[in-house]
Amino acid sequence: MLPKSILAATLGLFAATSLQAGVQIRFIEGAPKDRFVLTNVGSCEVETSTVKIDLSQSAGRLIFDVTEKGAGVEVFQPLEFVEGADALRQFPSVVDGQNTIELEIVSLAAGDKLAFTIDVDDTIGQREITVTESEIEGATVSYTDADETSTATFSSEALVNVTTKGC
Repeated sequence: MLPKSILAATLGLFAATSLQAGVQIRFIEGAPKDRFVLTNVGSCEVETSTVKIDLSQSAGRLIFDVTEKGAGVEVFQPLEFVEGADALRQFPSVVDGQNTIELEIVSLAAGDKLAFTIDVDDTIGQREITVTESEIEGATVSYTDADETSTATFSSEALVNVTTKGC
């Protein structure tokens, strides 16, 4: 059991860093499919907005590998939504070798998730088919609604939190 002072400090740090309104995107390396999970971690519904994942500044200079022939190597996987696809206005198109994807969100309730699988390859590493968490570090996510744009950067833990408009 933690001493009360450490527990209080930990809870205070959590409260100070938790998002009032926002989305969290986690990248999960997988074989043969990599996964992106977008979670509405705020208490507000995310409505009429665009979330853009941009891999161009990632440490591994990552790209999407969605066809057999093209910029990727060996295994490829097309874009497939596995959770929350009804939150989208339309399914985005991804071209092999592309390093961005835009998700046009109609409505995503607090706590809900939007997840998709796709193959991600690095273009400067020695094992291009395997992307480590640190290789996505530096990639950005932008959240845009009618009023503003917020941008944040993936950490070496393959996680990013982006502030959204409050309720």
